Amino acid sequence: MKVLPAITKGQVKIKRFIIPYRVYGNDGLHLVCLNGVQQSMAMWHSFVSRFSQDHKIILFDFPGQGKSSVESGSLSASIDEQVEILSGVIKATGASNIVLCSASWGGVVAMVFATKYPQLVKRLILAGMGTRPNKKMVETIKKGCNMDDRERKAMAQVLIKSFGENLPGQIKERISKQFSAMSKESLRAFCEHGLFILSAKSLGDIVDFKNIKVETILLNGEKDTIIDLEDVKFLAAQIPNCKMKIIKNVGHFLHLEDDNVLDIYSDILSTINN
Repeated sequence: MKVLPAITKGQVKIKRFIIPYRVYGNDGLHLVCLNGVQQSMAMWHSFVSRFSQDHKIILFDFPGQGKSSVESGSLSASIDEQVEILSGVIKATGASNIVLCSASWGGVVAMVFATKYPQLVKRLILAGMGTRPNKKMVETIKKGCNMDDRERKAMAQVLIKSFGENLPGQIKERISKQFSAMSKESLRAFCEHGLFILSAKSLGDIVDFKNIKVETILLNGEKDTIIDLEDVKFLAAQIPNCKMKIIKNVGHFLHLEDDNVLDIYSDILSTINN
């Protein structure tokens, strides 16, 4: 495995949040990566190893992820706060010529940001995105949130069996350990986010799709159990300049399940002018 060439390690205070970030590489496009819920910068390490020689890559952790911290108030961050955090990280790292690469919920933040700051974004590459929770996702959220908060490993297994079966064993184990170590407050914030997804019902309640002006590419795994293919097609039709790619033999976590998915990112990035 290649050693990741860390150029900058830092943190930025954005209102009530302390957000850690990492910057790798210094040339080419600036790829700002947005984690999914309960993920951290670690999910992008193979991505960094593959692309940091040709591009500048910026990673960070949202509140409730990795080594981020909250100085006051709820551990949960609203969508507006998350967009402000993304804006603050971009300013702190001097990012420009930006391609936003996201996983799952991170794509919601990326889309809202692109509607507010279209001049800053060259392209959106959104992995694992749909417009509404499907039946499997609804069942998983309800089951997880109704479990006793002492049943941490069992809760992790519910998530893994629902949409993480294609993950490598070491990542499944990491998820289990992560849930075992979560504070009650963090676990509550995680459940609150799930219930928020159910209450919103449709992504269109959060994002005005027609105001996404930049070229957008949706990447979804054909084995994704919590995103329906028809819903991906519907989302692609709502965004003015959008393409979709359904990737065989992977599920919701795409490149975490198979490094070969990075070849698809490589093809996409090669079409973008610096």
